[in-house]
Amino acid sequence: MRMIRLTAALAVATVLITPVAAQISVFPAGGREPMQIPPPGRQLKTGTGRIKGRLIAADTGNPVRRGQVRLSGPDVMPKSVTTDNDGRFEFKDLPAGAFTINASKSGYVAVNFGQKRPFEPGRPVELIDGQSVDNADITLPKGSVISGRIMDEFGEPVADTQVSAMRSTWSNGKRRLQPSGRTATTNDLGQYRLYGLPPGDYYVSATLRGDRMQEMVVTEMAAMAVRTASTVAAGAPEGPTAGYAPTYFPGTPNGNEAQKLTVAVGQDAQNTDFGLFPVRLVRVRGSVISSEGRPAEGVTVTAAPRNANESGPLFLGTATARTDSNGNFTLTGVAPGDYTLNTRTTQIFTSGGDGNAMTFTMMRSEIGGGAAGGGQESGSVPLSVSGEDMSNVIIVTTKGATATGRVVYEGGSKPTTSSIRISAAATDQDGPMALVSGSSSVTPEGTFEIKGLSGPRIFRVSNIPPGWVLKAVKVNGTDITDNGIDIKSAEAISGVEVILTSKVTEVKGSVKAGNDPALDYTVVIFSDEPEKWRAPTSRHIATGRPNQQGQFVVKNLPAGSYYAIALEYIPQGEWNDPEILERLKSKATTFSVTEGEVKTLDLRLEGM
Repeated sequence: MRMIRLTAALAVATVLITPVAAQISVFPAGGREPMQIPPPGRQLKTGTGRIKGRLIAADTGNPVRRGQVRLSGPDVMPKSVTTDNDGRFEFKDLPAGAFTINASKSGYVAVNFGQKRPFEPGRPVELIDGQSVDNADITLPKGSVISGRIMDEFGEPVADTQVSAMRSTWSNGKRRLQPSGRTATTNDLGQYRLYGLPPGDYYVSATLRGDRMQEMVVTEMAAMAVRTASTVAAGAPEGPTAGYAPTYFPGTPNGNEAQKLTVAVGQDAQNTDFGLFPVRLVRVRGSVISSEGRPAEGVTVTAAPRNANESGPLFLGTATARTDSNGNFTLTGVAPGDYTLNTRTTQIFTSGGDGNAMTFTMMRSEIGGGAAGGGQESGSVPLSVSGEDMSNVIIVTTKGATATGRVVYEGGSKPTTSSIRISAAATDQDGPMALVSGSSSVTPEGTFEIKGLSGPRIFRVSNIPPGWVLKAVKVNGTDITDNGIDIKSAEAISGVEVILTSKVTEVKGSVKAGNDPALDYTVVIFSDEPEKWRAPTSRHIATGRPNQQGQFVVKNLPAGSYYAIALEYIPQGEWNDPEILERLKSKATTFSVTEGEVKTLDLRLEGM
């Protein structure tokens, strides 16, 4: 058994490492914009550059005192400062580069530098060696508020209910409801208050969690995440038989029936009251059997809602349990619905903590007989729950496949040092299991081996050396870069080639509004092949925002033919929606780019 200790200052920040990302994203408390931590192996830099600015309240024009301002960039650790009595802030000792700045204060909307509209990406602040930018001012609008009461079916207040403001966004190939970043917990009067919201459309969800449900995201190496909720060991006391389903305003368990709330800047949408939807909770009993026919002891079984993608947040309504020495498990408090029971070999336990920090211990057990026959295994079965307890649910795990391959460098000399990792993310699962990815570091000889794989997988690279980009992933000569490969259990996948190229593309240019240069816009670039819009993680869609001179730069597009359009406003992430891209292509400019080419475009500002 292997143990990894991970300490996180939960009161300060939440850390998320995504399987296909080249860096760690840190979401600071009080702000929703991530700061980027340089990946391992990237050399941090210092310099003599400076960025100065002020935080100003949009409604009064007064300085925002004691506001939090955060800076991140590719070659620096994230920095954070607090504004003074005049609302001023300053970052020193910066190298040349492009930096992201985010500002927040309680009661205001968290805003990036250059952001003028809700859910719009910010603009980079670009420095050359020794430069000082003195006017990086940010205007903070008053946050909107949604408030109300949560009640039970008798009209009585319900305390300790988690309430979230959700948005309908396009993510991972589907439109789904996702948390906007703001949550609240009801008090003893059932009251909640969601504050600091940008103006826009929201759906409000409520989930009764209580002290027995806790959500966490932890990682091992480049990517691994497990969600625990209602963890109950087999043989533990029976859970409740009545409870409440995750409920959406105005009182429905179905996210498709949720009512949209539209709030303006600084608006307080009071009296958004609704009742939790009562359901009979059931127990699901079963067992986990390894591929060798032995009971699987100490593994986690998770019941993940199958409809979470279209009608709800990814992490709501998940129940988990651990198997006993006989491989038996009992899930309690399961609401009626359609689920997928998943089991894997990784468990997460809370091992300690205090008021400011919590320590997690990650334990990886081996299913199937230890050293002689062990190895990572996983299994899943569909499950439909009505209003009756269920028993004799059997999950048979299988040994995953092993993928072996090598990294190939084209167009330049192999980097002398590298901390490249290859990951194989599952593309057929959503929620917590979608965050679980097999991964491997690359040896000095350029080879890698990833174990425990099954089902549809897509290979991606993290910690790519500067000046290189992913060109293709091939298996025995077949290109699987964008659509991945369906791996059968226990088969060996050899001949995987991950091809990196130093011939990096660059698309740059300017935009005009009428006869005048446009200084505020978003450029959306997308492939002229619609099937590439729907790839699990599309490399063929990219965006750019203007720098201080009104110029945009988009790098690392694969060679090919594209559409490009400059829009006055498009909410973040909406450019991944195929319906929107289909609508935009008739007004877009077409162009092609080859490997290593620098393409210059002159675009005109268009409306959505």
